Amino acid sequence: MNRKLSTIFMVVFVALVFVACDGDKKKNNKQQSLSTMEESKGDSTMYGVCGDNTGMHVLELITVQGDTLSYVFDVEDGATVKGGILAGDRLAVVGYKNADGENEATEVLNLTTLMGKWRSIDKQFELMEDGTVLSGVKEESQPWTAWKVYNGKLLLNKDTFSVNALGADSLYLENAHGIFTFTRQK
Repeated sequence: MNRKLSTIFMVVFVALVFVACDGDKKKNNKQQSLSTMEESKGDSTMYGVCGDNTGMHVLELITVQGDTLSYVFDVEDGATVKGGILAGDRLAVVGYKNADGENEATEVLNLTTLMGKWRSIDKQFELMEDGTVLSGVKEESQPWTAWKVYNGKLLLNKDTFSVNALGADSLYLENAHGIFTFTRQK
């Protein structure tokens, strides 16, 4: 009887282990397919240089592929343009096609203004043109080493930030942990 009971126990145990492993496998597959879906969506940001025909309500963007696109935008809405627009500056533009069939910019981030040296109370870093970040604080435990703009957000390593404001001497970033203020370092 004891042998029969231990055999049943062993079969149930093996079955439970098999089910648990299969559940983890399905969970991992679900996570992998979710991250694959996120990657397949791609970057909705258009990159290029601000063209000479940029005016009060129209932005001319010469894309990295060499195409010239026109975007309408609301110049009174300070949230749309971050870092100003000047012919020749590198830009990241997020937008959509409006009801009139025009490209409408919802966010314009001036990458030329964004690059450079920034500091806060506990961080000092420089955003380089090649996508690297140079840290000015040697003791920092997890310094940022790379940056890029993806879907209109600033990625510093794996940290994702919204750029709330960008000026000649100030940068305001926000994520789930709060709002971070930086000033231009000379």
